[in-house]
Amino acid sequence: MIVGRSDGRTVGLLGVLAYLSVSPTVRQSDALAILDRAATTYQTVSTLSADFTQIIVNPMIGAPDTTWGRLYEMRPSHFAMRFTRPKGDRVVADGRWLWLYTPSTTPGQVIRTKIPEVGTTGPNLIGQFVERPRERYRARYVRADSLPTGVADVLRLTPLARDWPYDDALIWVDRATALLTRLDIGESSGQRRVLILRNVRVNSGVPQREVTFSRPAGVRVVDADSARD
Repeated sequence: MIVGRSDGRTVGLLGVLAYLSVSPTVRQSDALAILDRAATTYQTVSTLSADFTQIIVNPMIGAPDTTWGRLYEMRPSHFAMRFTRPKGDRVVADGRWLWLYTPSTTPGQVIRTKIPEVGTTGPNLIGQFVERPRERYRARYVRADSLPTGVADVLRLTPLARDWPYDDALIWVDRATALLTRLDIGESSGQRRVLILRNVRVNSGVPQREVTFSRPAGVRVVDADSARD
């Protein structure tokens, strides 16, 4: 799930990192093994929640746009981002619709998009990189990074298909848990989306209210699919 900047607080990691020395031979041979481990681990996850920092960098607009909040995932088709800054903004995939509610930039409306029933990972910012990744990407080992939570291996993924909404993505795979803790996505529009995850909890449940959107009084629903027709 990738969307534009004003709505780009969605679907969706800057800091000083210490590089660790790893043999170039090991780097390349381990890239697919690391990706496979991340994919296998992801299949054991039924729910996930984490605090996030998201940074959108668009040289055509100016200063980076940094937002914070809490991310929720309930597989296979529910995903949400509740923003604490800007407070009140939400992105919710309820299994049928993707709701984009950003009163901080577009008050009085919510954009609704139908979620495809087949052919995609759904509006899932994490799953799109670790569900059947060998079918979708070329993988290259980049480096090992030291993070506050431990060591992570950084992989560069390049989509095999040409119609994806991004050109490349860096993913940080935690060595201890094999979970993704950071994403750096180069979108086809030219902007970069960085997502840092902290306090990650898996299989601890997700409150139903977080993956449900109830339209606030007075808010107009805009159907994105109709607008494109």
